[in-house]
Amino acid sequence: MAKNIQYYMELYGKTRQEMCDSLGVKYTTFTDWVKGNSYPRIDKIELMANYFGISKADLVEDRSKKSTPRKGLVINVLGRVAAGIPIEAIEDIIDTEEISEEMAKTGEFFGLQIHGDSMEPRMCEGDVVIVRKQEDAESGDIVIAMVNGDDATCKRLRKYRDGIELISNNPSYEPMFFSNQEIQEKPVRIIGKVVELRGKF
Repeated sequence: MAKNIQYYMELYGKTRQEMCDSLGVKYTTFTDWVKGNSYPRIDKIELMANYFGISKADLVEDRSKKSTPRKGLVINVLGRVAAGIPIEAIEDIIDTEEISEEMAKTGEFFGLQIHGDSMEPRMCEGDVVIVRKQEDAESGDIVIAMVNGDDATCKRLRKYRDGIELISNNPSYEPMFFSNQEIQEKPVRIIGKVVELRGKF
């Protein structure tokens, strides 16, 4: 797992201190993880996975074994998700991606290309996210949502008693809060949860 942490830190250009600040752990603790001297708790593994936009398995599994061909499922990557059109009917298919057989068993999936810089630095223009179709998500999840009939947008979800907030990673963009009433009236609709990020190289 230590090698996987190092791999994703290098991939996203993150320092140990940045990781410590984001995860809320001591520098010495995180250093032990990176060196393989100790193993993080499951909640910290989940935090790291969410931080990098990957699955927990991507952090835990031996990357050297991933070169072995595995049977997978090919899914469509969409250039955009337009309001009012079912995912299955969208014709703006720009590419395909393969997901593991294990992942495919957990639901229905599609890929979506990221546009704009609102989710930088983690998700950049042209990156592809793998999305599991679902109409709800947990607070803190990155979701694909439709607001007021506009095209789908990728944001982090925060839930409150009186509504929800859709938050960009890029601090230049203000969070968007919607009351429970606005969620119904606009409407605001979640169409999927981001489960994996596949960056552009």
